Amino acid sequence: MVGPLVVFVLTYLVIASRQLQWVGLDRPAGALVGAVAMVVVGGVPMERALAAIDLHVVVLLFGTLVIAAYLQEARFFRLTAYVVLTRARSARSLMFGLVFVVGALSAFLLNDTVCVLLTPLVVAVVVEARLPPLPYLLALASAANVGGVVSFSGNPQNMIVGAAAHGTISFAQYMLLLLPVGAACLAATALVLLWLFRADLPPGPLVARHPPRPAVDKVLAAKGLGALALFAGLALAGVSLAGASMTAAAVLMVVARTPPKQALALIDWQLLVFFAGLFVVVAGVAETGLLEDVFRAISPAIARGDLAGDLAFLALVVIASNVVSNVPLAVIAVTWVPKMPDPVWGYIMLAAGSTLAGTLTLFGSVANLIVMEGAGPRGEIGFWKFLRYGSVITLVNLALAFVILAAARGAGVFGWLGL
Repeated sequence: MVGPLVVFVLTYLVIASRQLQWVGLDRPAGALVGAVAMVVVGGVPMERALAAIDLHVVVLLFGTLVIAAYLQEARFFRLTAYVVLTRARSARSLMFGLVFVVGALSAFLLNDTVCVLLTPLVVAVVVEARLPPLPYLLALASAANVGGVVSFSGNPQNMIVGAAAHGTISFAQYMLLLLPVGAACLAATALVLLWLFRADLPPGPLVARHPPRPAVDKVLAAKGLGALALFAGLALAGVSLAGASMTAAAVLMVVARTPPKQALALIDWQLLVFFAGLFVVVAGVAETGLLEDVFRAISPAIARGDLAGDLAFLALVVIASNVVSNVPLAVIAVTWVPKMPDPVWGYIMLAAGSTLAGTLTLFGSVANLIVMEGAGPRGEIGFWKFLRYGSVITLVNLALAFVILAAARGAGVFGWLGL
């Protein structure tokens, strides 16, 4: 048991600390080395390691990355951000516009991709408008996290939950339940940030901004959006998420009329390596039985199926998401949900809780690190300072989401949706 736990802890240190300079490993390399080490120390045999890699999640992730790559090649993301950031007339409207546009993009496309592409433009515009960058960087990271709650394709952990929940709760059922939650939480995020930074944001009109307008390939952008609509349509029709994403990606590659290697070169292949390695590392820890012991310790409270049990499970998800990160937590926790009194409710709480927990700490979500690192010196923020803002955002959003979902459950909405 000791060997697998040591491997897991060391792998997590690489993931959580961005990069261990003395060994020169970043997150994908750390996950890959951790996977190999897990097999070497006997934590999981090679056959079990290969079987642990959830190809449904990997294929789903690859399909959405292909669609996002074509949209990136068409400069769709930059045009969307450009329109919002240059047409806002006040600090308040800029905050709301940024939060809702980023949230909408992150609802279907990987939020990490959205953050990578938009961070430089957000920094450039707020500096030109003579605004403090930090509120808007926090808005970008928070909205990318919160927006992902709406669908099973909005972030990596939701993809894991969606793949595990297939046959229990569909893409369409989940989206219909979480759409009002996402909209309410995005509005709450903007309001909370405006309140937290009320002394730093100017009340009057903004200074005129004139960044260069990105040159957009309108035809390719339209095809990319069409592929995204095809993916959503297939998923809503009940096709497996992996099948829907790959079908849409394949159609887009055929109709794009551009060399596929250009789009494929834009795909974050390291992310796929990260996921594959992470699945093996988590499988090795699961083999020790330690995680099951943790779940069994609180399962009596969860098994009651009442408010206290729901809050206990939600607290476990939020805390664990910020201790071991939300993606490893999702890999582990999807095995717990079928043992809960109401698996449908469990999958919903797991997806929503692990997603909204990403705004709590700097290391709670990869999106947070991408934004702060991508902003350079303007994104420098310590763990405790981030927590001071993130704790308010997270608590407000978790409370709001739980109330909305519990009210829908109590009103019989779940039954109307066939759950």
